[in-house]
Amino acid sequence: MTDAKDERRPAGELEASVMAALWAAGAPQTPGQVQVSLASDLARTTVTTILTRLHDKGVVDRHRQGRGYAYFPVQDAQGLTARRMHTELDRDDDRETVLARFVAQLSADDERILRDLLESEAP
Repeated sequence: MTDAKDERRPAGELEASVMAALWAAGAPQTPGQVQVSLASDLARTTVTTILTRLHDKGVVDRHRQGRGYAYFPVQDAQGLTARRMHTELDRDDDRETVLARFVAQLSADDERILRDLLESEAP
């Protein structure tokens, strides 16, 4: 028999599921609405906790709706990925080495895309 601790999903997985539900909705959602769209066994309070954490991280915003809040993403999925990349880059003091190793590991196609993006931004 497995205990409840073994059945817990990682917080990142839960946050990703909640974000996917918000993006799919296309409109602000209450925790109850998110819970229904997830079609899982998560308690509404758990969904509320996840949404509150995402709000604290600046990933979602909210506005008052009744006695609670309705939440909405502040960025699309690609914007959120870019934000995570910046967060990881900011964790290391040697940005040049991190960026150099990142670029060295890019595929030829990704390197071409990055080069094109950098050239299009040049004055």
